Amino acid sequence: MMQNEQWSSKIGFILASAGSAIGLGAIWKLPYVTGNSGGGAFILLFLIFSLLIGFPLLLGEFIVGRSTGKEAISAYKAIAPKSRWHWIGYLGVFTCFLLLSFYSVIGGWIIKYLFASVTGGMPAEADGYVAFFNQSVGNPLEVIIFQAIFLIITIVVVARGVQQGIEQISKIMMPALFLLFIVLIVRSLTLEGAMAGVTFFLKPDFSSLTSESVLYAMGQSFFSLSVGVSVMVTYSSYLSKKENLLQPALSIVAMNLFISILAGLAIFPAVFSLGYEPEGGPGLLFIVLPSVFDQIVFGKVFLLLFLSLFLFATLTSAFSMLEIVVAALMSNKGKGRGRMAWLIGAAIFLVGIPSALSFSTLSEISIFGKSIFDSADFLVSNILMPIGALLISIFVSYKMKKDLLRSELIQGKKSLSLIFTVWFFLMRYVVPLVIIIVFLDVVGFI
Repeated sequence: MMQNEQWSSKIGFILASAGSAIGLGAIWKLPYVTGNSGGGAFILLFLIFSLLIGFPLLLGEFIVGRSTGKEAISAYKAIAPKSRWHWIGYLGVFTCFLLLSFYSVIGGWIIKYLFASVTGGMPAEADGYVAFFNQSVGNPLEVIIFQAIFLIITIVVVARGVQQGIEQISKIMMPALFLLFIVLIVRSLTLEGAMAGVTFFLKPDFSSLTSESVLYAMGQSFFSLSVGVSVMVTYSSYLSKKENLLQPALSIVAMNLFISILAGLAIFPAVFSLGYEPEGGPGLLFIVLPSVFDQIVFGKVFLLLFLSLFLFATLTSAFSMLEIVVAALMSNKGKGRGRMAWLIGAAIFLVGIPSALSFSTLSEISIFGKSIFDSADFLVSNILMPIGALLISIFVSYKMKKDLLRSELIQGKKSLSLIFTVWFFLMRYVVPLVIIIVFLDVVGFI
């Protein structure tokens, strides 16, 4: 039986899916790695791998979801009944549950900074942001409260459903994301010495490419598109049978790359103009950038805009993480969406508390040399997501009937037959091999 939920339009589906893909990693991690891994040369590699790895996987998940009209777990059951392939769906649900538990902690930090920006609680001097960040993440009560606020926003949107919740909010947040970026880029590029940052970010330098940066480009190509956790299986199950799958998939890949480039153009010209050293991770978002904005005209306003932008990106990703869990458990238990969203959200909040306290009361706890927060991040990003992506590529190319794949992808258009042939070859032979190489690298075997 097909699900009752449906996207009201293709653009709604594209914006929601792009919102799922465009998260913190695409906005702050990818630009930084690009700048230190060959600039434009790395961007070229990332584009190639996105088309050869991320794009085929994205299409594969689209086909699984749209062909069955079911959420992740039920979709695999429908295609391969009386088998254990549906555990791919369970793996995706578990991964998203765990991912949102610590992702919401970062979302809480952003809300804390937004609150401080509005109320005048930010440091008066630029050199006070290190202490402010340490105080913010080290206050047990505050981090839990702001984590809860972030999750409540996510729950409220998902509880409203696909059309009235996720799609409606994505149609507002994604255009706002682009608009905020444009405003920030214009301001950033007009600063004196801004071109040094543009050069750092975009100038091709093939001599800076290393085997590590090549492997990162391969891994990022599917991590940054929300593939490997069956989110796109659930999202595409709400898509009309009349819609062609190629266009939205290409649109999502293009938007993800475009946003990553916009992020770099917004960040690095300002950072270099004011003489700061670019750094990745929390330091860039919560220490360096506030210090930069503090030194330009109307800096507090631009900082507020930038934090709003990051919050939008974080929330649109969070919606998809919660949706896959809610959709799966609604299907299995038959309970209402609203009630299920609140129950699951509460469970995610409780599981996320140890990650939230990793920088304060639980800072002494170490798991294989990593904090609770970093351990959860490593498990999701480096173990669960690659395994999920590998299993999906094998399932689609070896378990699903080739005629069904062709029918879903080309919809009777003979002009697309060559595209199908290339996609199927990539999905069966290239994608699994690349994922195995990346996985062996991140766990230290090669």
